[in-house]
Amino acid sequence: MAVVTEYLERNASLYPDEVALVELNPEEPDKRRTSWKESELIQPTRYAPYRREITWSVFNEKANRCAHMLLERGVRKGDKVAILMYNCLEWLPIYFGVLKTGAIAVPFNFRYDAEEIVYCAELAEVDVIIFGNGFIGRIEANAERLSTGRLLIYAGANCPEFAESYQELVADCSSRNLDIPLTEDDFGAIYFSSGTTGFPKAILHKHRSLTQAAQMEQVHHQTGRGDTFLCIPPLYHTGAKFHWMGSLVAGSKAVLLKGTKPETILRAISDEQCTIVWLLVPWAQDIVDALDRGDLKLSDYHLDQWRLMHIGAQPVPPSLIKRWMEYFPNHQYDTNYGLSESTGPGCVHLGMENIRKVGAIGVPGYRWACKIVDEDGHEVKQGEVGELCVKGPGVMTCYYRNEKETAEVLRDGWLFTGDMAMQDPEGFYYLVDRKKDVIVSGGENIYPVQIEDFIRRCDKVKDVAVIGLADRRLGEITAAIIEIKEGMTCTREEIDRFCLELPRYKRPREVIFAEIPRNATGKIEKPALRKRYGADRLVERETMK
Repeated sequence: MAVVTEYLERNASLYPDEVALVELNPEEPDKRRTSWKESELIQPTRYAPYRREITWSVFNEKANRCAHMLLERGVRKGDKVAILMYNCLEWLPIYFGVLKTGAIAVPFNFRYDAEEIVYCAELAEVDVIIFGNGFIGRIEANAERLSTGRLLIYAGANCPEFAESYQELVADCSSRNLDIPLTEDDFGAIYFSSGTTGFPKAILHKHRSLTQAAQMEQVHHQTGRGDTFLCIPPLYHTGAKFHWMGSLVAGSKAVLLKGTKPETILRAISDEQCTIVWLLVPWAQDIVDALDRGDLKLSDYHLDQWRLMHIGAQPVPPSLIKRWMEYFPNHQYDTNYGLSESTGPGCVHLGMENIRKVGAIGVPGYRWACKIVDEDGHEVKQGEVGELCVKGPGVMTCYYRNEKETAEVLRDGWLFTGDMAMQDPEGFYYLVDRKKDVIVSGGENIYPVQIEDFIRRCDKVKDVAVIGLADRRLGEITAAIIEIKEGMTCTREEIDRFCLELPRYKRPREVIFAEIPRNATGKIEKPALRKRYGADRLVERETMK
């Protein structure tokens, strides 16, 4: 199919009464569990979280009403419609409604503060902002600037005066499919870089990218009609949305879960009979830690149907997967590598059949090609470290309104990822580190991910981030910020002894015990750590000399 909206319309035609999406919110257990048809009361489970569901036909009808509403409000092909909402049952119908008009969907990170919202709206030249409950204050703070030349539409109860009510606008709109022709060469979405290396960049994709990501996900994980996908990460991010689109292609059910506690995750998998679960490293770590402590017992849940656990968004410690397989020996496992510039995860993936290669990010994904190059853009020899480049139908069109940075990363159809990698003799790629995170100490290149993987083997360590701190003599030294597991204590001396197995130049020169900050997609916020510890530590070290 040329565009992903065709899959939605196909599913609504073939499977109209089958459940497409479920929303679970264990933090609101006192609410009724209903479908979007409020007359349909669903019998609660024994723990009765807030639960709603919609069928494929209702999903498509809601998307159509959104699309017709936007057209009535003047939105046309090529306009940009931002979505600023937490994960909920309304999110995806609104996203598909935007796509059906021929407009460009622009998901906003729900962690953006008021000024970041304005920055991204102006950068992407957004024409409409649809925002949900929880964002009124942030929008209101700059309502005058945001409403100049664009519509503000509120999807929630008690609409503020500065916005229009989404519910009122769509109430009388048609639910029929639209006749607006779309092709794979039409622009479909703008996503924003995570901002871990500076201000977010607006990443423009054509519909070709969206369709490629959806089809690839279904192929990689062999998603079938009988599968149920559990989605926990935020839908504004390419990772969550395009992993879900494997379910869209298959015409199968998915569950949107609010909450990341181990018990919450296992309970949702058990009650909804989920078969495919995508976890971030911290959540998988929390689950095995809770099992180790005895806080969770697998016998309390129905998990036999759970066939696949996959992880992405960051390097995965092999030690974590080893521990995981001790509890779940029959699980298929996959890890995915990707960037928003490559329409999210999958341009490199391990493959469910390659669990023996845990530690690698994998091989080129469905319809993708990869290579590793040196500073001059020449391919390196197998086994040497260089910058990973990827090429395929999911590569972005450009950084919107940023020709300079586009030219730096797009060359002859290849996307230069900024990630340092190497390839083994079997053709599997290993991520070494971010190019910008490489530490140069006394002329030696030090890759933090390698040190982080080693330190995570320590039984007392929950999480670790290694950064470079400025040093007058060596240029930089390595510093390990370490988060200790709950209920445990650890000293600098213990860490030093543990690291004796590392080559001397890789051993952390400084150890800081603190919480590791991660963004909503699980990536360590290293710029924040460098800012927090860099200047103060340099002053402290210079004072001690």
